[in-house]
Amino acid sequence: MDITVQGRHLEITDAIREYTSEKVARIGRFFARIQKVEVVAEKLDNRHFEVEIIAHVAHHEHFVAKGKGDDLYGCVDQTVGKIERQLHDHKEKLNAHHR
Repeated sequence: MDITVQGRHLEITDAIREYTSEKVARIGRFFARIQKVEVVAEKLDNRHFEVEIIAHVAHHEHFVAKGKGDDLYGCVDQTVGKIERQLHDHKEKLNAHHR
């Protein structure tokens, strides 16, 4: 799984890149067909951030999750949780279809 971390109006430091990559790598356990994950962190103003995660999955449309907040690391955690739920629900749907 290829993970890219980009920043808009925000410099992505090594600490942010490492933390984000570590958290995003966990979503691979929810669904095996993830090919690429894009993370875009944006600084909206002096105190607010937005994180968007786009998961490119084989044989399906992209999964997209967004989170906003005052803490960049909290936004990453929140958004990873949203994308995990989407992938888990999709996997459950596929498994129910094959029963």
